[in-house]
Amino acid sequence: MPVEHTHTHPVNFDPTATEPDPHAAATHAGRAFRLGIGGPVGSGKTALVAALCRALGGQVELAVVTNDIYTTEDADFLRGAGVLDATRIEAVQTGCCPHTAIRDDISANLDAVEHLEQHHPGLELIIVESGGDNLTAVFSRGLVDAQIFVVDVAGGDKVPRKGGPGVTTADLLVINKIDLAEQVRADLGVMVTDAHRMRGELPVITQSLVRTPDAPEVAAWVRDRLAAQPA
Repeated sequence: MPVEHTHTHPVNFDPTATEPDPHAAATHAGRAFRLGIGGPVGSGKTALVAALCRALGGQVELAVVTNDIYTTEDADFLRGAGVLDATRIEAVQTGCCPHTAIRDDISANLDAVEHLEQHHPGLELIIVESGGDNLTAVFSRGLVDAQIFVVDVAGGDKVPRKGGPGVTTADLLVINKIDLAEQVRADLGVMVTDAHRMRGELPVITQSLVRTPDAPEVAAWVRDRLAAQPA
């Protein structure tokens, strides 16, 4: 059982700090909203993408770009799951650390996004999934308009207080696989408290895709972001 958490953890860095972004923010006019989803290996990014496709696919014209280092594993999973028409899923093989392709040299991802837009006029949302990376792996604002960072309880309840730009600056932090918290002896209360302390007013959602396979809270957050975009 989780033990009562009676002490605090010091913050030894500026929680607003982020990695340098070499690209200017992209203009919004005449294109789909781009949503980045990143996080460590095994945190549940691809499962969340699949859940969002199921939840939003009947309401929103959407497509997906996946990133893997040497394979097309994540794209193949999504195609096999039948969450979207296969032509709406593009795979980028980065050949390097994932953060390089989502932040430093975003050209391959931009090419994939443009290919989807050309072949599917009227797209409203393109989800760009990063390969698994560390807590500094955030997207360039030249590639995405908003980003979700996914961590999971199996990484330990220390993860949110470790900070890093993924935890502290992403537009939404998702603490995933909460159904496993007791089995891995992670204190979910500690994780949530530390996450809010590290993120200030930025939102945090806890979820289990076993319990809620269509990720309703995250899907609602995405709908709100889409509704807030200028016409």
